[in-house]
Amino acid sequence: MPKKNLEGVVVSSKPNKTIIVEVECLKHNKKYNKKYKFHKKYKVHDEKNEHKEGEKVLIIETKPKSKEKRWKIVNKKDETKKSQN
Repeated sequence: MPKKNLEGVVVSSKPNKTIIVEVECLKHNKKYNKKYKFHKKYKVHDEKNEHKEGEKVLIIETKPKSKEKRWKIVNKKDETKKSQN
């Protein structure tokens, strides 16, 4: 089974070796035929405590590190590369 990849923004980096990432998704309401934004927060393992609040990151599913941590960071999303292209 392939691992899930999600892109989100770091909301909190206060816990040691953990960051909280908020992921925004679009959902569709069948009855009213409208799309709406849905936000979910994930606890992500950050071994070196190198990520700060406000950074865009890419996370991937992994085996459980603790009771609630089941994600790890792949890399930072670079805003400069997107704006130059």
